[in-house]
Order: sequence, then C-alpha cells, then structure tokens
Amino acid sequence: MARVSTNEAPPPRPVAIVGPTATGKSALALALAEHRGGEIVNIDAMQQYRGMDIGTAKATVRERRGIPHHQLDVLDVTETATVARYQRAAAADIDDIRARGLVPIVVGGSMMYVQALFDSWELPPTDPEVRARWEHVLDTAGVDAVHAALRERDPEAAATILPTDGRRMVRALEVVEITGAPFAASQPQRGRPRWDAILVGIDRDTDELDRRIAQRTERMFDDGLVAEVAHLADHGLREGTTARRAIGCAQVLEYLDGDADLAYARERTFIGTRRYVRRQRSWFRRDERITWFDAAESDVAERVARHVDDVSSGEGDRRAD
Repeated sequence: MARVSTNEAPPPRPVAIVGPTATGKSALALALAEHRGGEIVNIDAMQQYRGMDIGTAKATVRERRGIPHHQLDVLDVTETATVARYQRAAAADIDDIRARGLVPIVVGGSMMYVQALFDSWELPPTDPEVRARWEHVLDTAGVDAVHAALRERDPEAAATILPTDGRRMVRALEVVEITGAPFAASQPQRGRPRWDAILVGIDRDTDELDRRIAQRTERMFDDGLVAEVAHLADHGLREGTTARRAIGCAQVLEYLDGDADLAYARERTFIGTRRYVRRQRSWFRRDERITWFDAAESDVAERVARHVDDVSSGEGDRRAD
C-alpha cells in the first residue's frame, strides 16, 4: 500500500526563558510571544498565588497585552505549591497550546520546576505527615536544625543543598525518610528537553543586577507590598506552608508581627533576593543546553527571536555567544 503524506507541520517547539530574578525575563517573553505567535506559561512558583502580585513582580493584566498567561493565579495562599502539581498542569497547558499551532513561551526562574517540566522528572512520593513534621522543625528550630538533621541522614545532600534553603532540605529529608535512599537517587538526569524545547537564558553583570534588585525592592515597598501582605494575612497567609516563605512576604510578616522594623524588612528582602539570584545563576549555568544572552544588550529581544527562529528551522547551533 502506498504511504499517504499529510504534509502536516509538527507542533511548535516550546521556548523556555530562564535565568536569575530581575534580569528582564517577563518583558522578553512578551516580545517573543508577539514575534512567534505564542502564549506564556509561568514557571515561577510564587506567581501561582492569587493576590501575591507586588511581591512577585507579576505582570499586570495591562502589561500582558492580551497575550494569554497560564499558571498564574491558580492557588490560594493557604494551599501548598508543589512541583508535582505544577508539572502536571503546565505540561497539559503546553500540550494544549501546541495542539492549537501556537508556541508555548515558558518563563520564570524556579529551578526545580524547570527541571521537573523539561526533564520529565518522575517525582518521588510525598507524605503529608512526614513533610509536616520537618516543616515544624524548620518553623520552630530553624534552618540550622534542619541542616543538621539532613547532614546526619544524607551527608551528600547536606553538602550540595545550600544550608539556607529550608524548603529544599525539608523535601530532601522527606524523600530520604519515605524511600530509604539518598536524595540524589531521585534526581533526574539532564537529556534532550521534553518537547525538544529551546532553552534560552538571560543574565546581567553582577553589579548591574544588584542595582536592579535594590531598585526592585524599593519599588515593591513603595507600591504597597506591606498592604498586600497584610491583606493576604487576613485571608490565611500564615496558615499556608509555602506562600508565607516567599522573599519579601516573609520579611513583611516579621514587620507586621512586631519582630522587625520596616527598614530591616526592606534590607532583608534585598539580601534574600540577591542570595536567591546567586543560587539561580549557579543552577542554570550548569545546564549546557541553555543558550545565554546578555539582557543589557539593546537588541537582546531581536537576538533571542533570531536564535529561536534559527533553531526552529534547524539552522541554529544553540550557542549565541
């Protein structure tokens, strides 16, 4: 029997724009979505929360310019944001966007979310009781106690996870207790990205990025971060396990509870963001599949669009610099 050719084009390849906070990923994603005819899929854990707008620098409805955004405002602050929930929901969004012939533009900087989505991570199981027990240790005894427990149970994980990253240490302890195996045994191996996605990273000079973080922190407080957190606190923020730990949110809660003054909350928000940026940079720079661009270049949007066009047509080599 003769083979019938349908001449149907394959579904568009997703594009992921990743990198440190405050580099300008959202603006670049919007420009690329307009250029390629796409829809945006958020991959920032805290932007999933309704009402956490100022503190997460979430694009306003006006700033979205009519481009559909997915995985924004999908959780209440009392709910726990999990990698597993995001992985399922975002994958469904991407499949739907591609089925309609459009380009999914995935943008954000939540490191484990990126890895879970594009490496098809088979996530280890969770146990609410085990997780709650370690969350209680984190809340009452602090990160040092959690780090000490992890060092005793899984020295390799304790050596590779930053001792200030309480949430990830809690997850590692949960996995070790449930599976009986080291945390590293559950980590995915990087290969060809799911959907053959095109991975783009943007970054800036460290001093410039520090200035942008400082400006962003001041703008958040000037724009009403304290009022936003106070409103969320009236709607159960303190009862949640992940939203209340967002950078900025946690510091404002300390201020509202009388444990810190406002100047200290601003300073700790800046320091926390800067520390998080260093972690993001270290994490993403280890991924050789990412092509990097300097966000300070005046033509960065055009350069990224050209790179995506070239790679999509098979002419690009995934290296821009």
